[in-house]
Amino acid sequence: MADYASFRQQLDAVLRTRDVKQVQDFLIAEGQWSEGQPADPEFAMWMMIAGSPGLRDLHAQAQAWLMSHGHEEEAKIFSQGNKQPQGKGSRKRRR
Repeated sequence: MADYASFRQQLDAVLRTRDVKQVQDFLIAEGQWSEGQPADPEFAMWMMIAGSPGLRDLHAQAQAWLMSHGHEEEAKIFSQGNKQPQGKGSRKRRR
């Protein structure tokens, strides 16, 4: 688990740069991506930013990028990300 935590911290630091080339180079070096994969690394980068709990300050920017580049459905998923459904497992309790 420590390896994953370290990787996650490094990934978030690289994602914070919002530099597609740096993100791509890092993920290739870590064996997570290969040359030419994914086909749209900029989209993948913004999706990772939008989904990272450690990059909450960049979530609005990521959603704006997704919306302005034809990825409205994906942006909607993340705009609902912190809303928990009511029902089993919900933290909200009835009085």
